[in-house]
Amino acid sequence: MSSKLKLNLLGVFCALFLFTEVSAQSSASTYSALGIGEFNYSGLTHNQAMGGLGISFGSGWHPNVVNPALTTRNTIFNFQAAMNYKRINAQTNTEASEVDGGGLSYIAMSLPFKSGKFGGGLGLNQITSVNYRLAVGSAVNGAENIAANNFIVGDGGISEAYVNFGFVLAKNLSIGVTGSYLFGSTIRSNQLTLTNENGNIVGNRTEYYERLTVSDVGYKLGAHYFFPISEKGQLHLGAIYQHLGDVRGTAYAKLAAFGQADDPDSDGDLIANNDPGSVYIPNRFGFGVSYEKSNKYVIGLEAQLQDFKQYRSFLGEESILKEALKIGLGFQIIPNYQAIDSYLKRTTYRFGLEYQETPYALNQTNINDLGINFGASFPVNQLSLVNFAVKLGRRGTLENGLIREDYVNFTLGFSLNDNSWFYKRPFD
Repeated sequence: MSSKLKLNLLGVFCALFLFTEVSAQSSASTYSALGIGEFNYSGLTHNQAMGGLGISFGSGWHPNVVNPALTTRNTIFNFQAAMNYKRINAQTNTEASEVDGGGLSYIAMSLPFKSGKFGGGLGLNQITSVNYRLAVGSAVNGAENIAANNFIVGDGGISEAYVNFGFVLAKNLSIGVTGSYLFGSTIRSNQLTLTNENGNIVGNRTEYYERLTVSDVGYKLGAHYFFPISEKGQLHLGAIYQHLGDVRGTAYAKLAAFGQADDPDSDGDLIANNDPGSVYIPNRFGFGVSYEKSNKYVIGLEAQLQDFKQYRSFLGEESILKEALKIGLGFQIIPNYQAIDSYLKRTTYRFGLEYQETPYALNQTNINDLGINFGASFPVNQLSLVNFAVKLGRRGTLENGLIREDYVNFTLGFSLNDNSWFYKRPFD
């Protein structure tokens, strides 16, 4: 890769990094109306295709944002980016609707400072997403033939700009750390309209508007160890710990006439006017084990836990959430990476299963999520790749008046790889 091309690539990276805060948004579950939103546990495109596998296994061809200790496996420079599209079919016992959305999923870069010994990386990633539209109708107690119609909307989430480092501490043992700058805004509103039996508006329409903006730092620790158990076989163990804690920011909230609540100078009940505070996000733990046959296949099982009973909202409401658990089973295979005459044999194929006990529980019913994942990485030259991942899943249930979501999540991106960045040349 020429020096000019390298500079252009870094320029593109910086431009995307500076101007994609709003674009880094994808369609989220209706249940993201609860808590701080829907969390991204599944990593980059190649991780997503394997059920989120990434705590215990990393590849030299892709950055690793799941476990920073595995940056030591990056032996070449890599720039990776992806777009995301999600379609959700949400149903109740009486109604059904479809929502979709997408945008920039992530940007990531790996930097192998000393191949096999010390590596790093940086990028832009989404931690949580909020995206829902709900229309709720109900009768008004004590008012005959009057109905209350609520239109409830939420958008936004928390993103991170991160830097990670990993180094080999002892033979077969590596450790790593990720430092994150957290930023983003979440806007929620509830518009109330009263109507009579003829559908005519009664009284004044009102709106509750809430905007939470965060700006803080967090970190993640990781460890990785592997056992050689045959000439080409290795057993990998990995663990992560992520601490976000009290994420600081500001809150604005107001109850006013329809269309006036976002204006602090309009008439209404101003509840918070960019008041400082914090939201407490519980610590996350993850563990994994995988078996690798070098340059052939990988199979692994991983779990992540986060106790959202400890969650505390920005405005001090008590938590209605519970413990969250994610289990992922992933498989990757390369038929023959040396098959120059067969493109399909050099392609990497991935499959996975993903099960989540989400932190949401309504009407004494737990909201679970089950998905089937698959994807591939297609070589486009000697080093670079086109990556895609698909997840077909179902979240929630129709029982007890709840919502069931059938969804498809599609991620498409690319990896630009180069093996000359951190190697000395005899001539320049």
